[in-house]
Amino acid sequence: MQLDIFENSRDVMLRNDVIHALEQRDAAVARDACDRLAQEYPADESLTALRALVEELGGTARNSFGSQLALRQARQAVEELQPMAQRIFGPEGGMKWLTPLWEDLALRAEVLPFKADSAQDHAASLWLRAGNWKAAAQAVATIESWRRIPTPLAWMTEARLQMFGLQATWPMIAELGWLSPGRLTDLLHRAEDPMLSALVRKFEADFEGAGDGDDAAWFAAWVLTDRPDIARHVSAAQAAQHSAPERAFRVLIELLGLEHQGRQRDIVERRKALRDLHPSLYAAYMKTR
Repeated sequence: MQLDIFENSRDVMLRNDVIHALEQRDAAVARDACDRLAQEYPADESLTALRALVEELGGTARNSFGSQLALRQARQAVEELQPMAQRIFGPEGGMKWLTPLWEDLALRAEVLPFKADSAQDHAASLWLRAGNWKAAAQAVATIESWRRIPTPLAWMTEARLQMFGLQATWPMIAELGWLSPGRLTDLLHRAEDPMLSALVRKFEADFEGAGDGDDAAWFAAWVLTDRPDIARHVSAAQAAQHSAPERAFRVLIELLGLEHQGRQRDIVERRKALRDLHPSLYAAYMKTR
């Protein structure tokens, strides 16, 4: 919904009064303006959305959540507001208007522990939705063994990508692919880094995998065949579950080092190991040799 400051009709003027008060986050003024609109134009199609936003804005101060269930109910209430906020303020404006609500939920959720069966009901997830990457990373860091758990690892990977960029995040991208390829796929498709987006498009076009959600497990290894220069960044990835994609990745790291040293006999041996792990990955590697 676009504001039209040149429109002189009464209904538009009253509607704009509500929207302006909502933008200023003035609950009392917004409620009065909404009441005037409802009295004079009870059939106005924007009233439902405006009322919902006004009521949320006028909520009283709340204490910390006592349980994941309480947080879940509050989170779902904010999620229900999203289409209404986007209708009133536009896609970007709506998300921006909701940011303080996500921040409020995150602050109130900081006392709650991480539970795998209620993963989204944790402060880290809410800080990410608010776009506060530093607070999200700090919240993840409070989770014991977070680097071995798919959801917290995905949260930290996203936060670090936003804070420090792609080079500093390569190790976690690799680890997330081995631990949870589906979560990595989701993150890769949402990432705004130009280099990463280009690599994802090329990977999806060229990599001959199974064609399912597990293909992303091979992403880090494939990247080494296309961009061997990133080996110095991604090689710091910690050992995970020693799956075939991880073993192929380690073999490629070894191969790049052996090529630099010119150790032909060892190169032949490691190339055979790579071919046995994934023939098409081996073929991608050999294209540049």
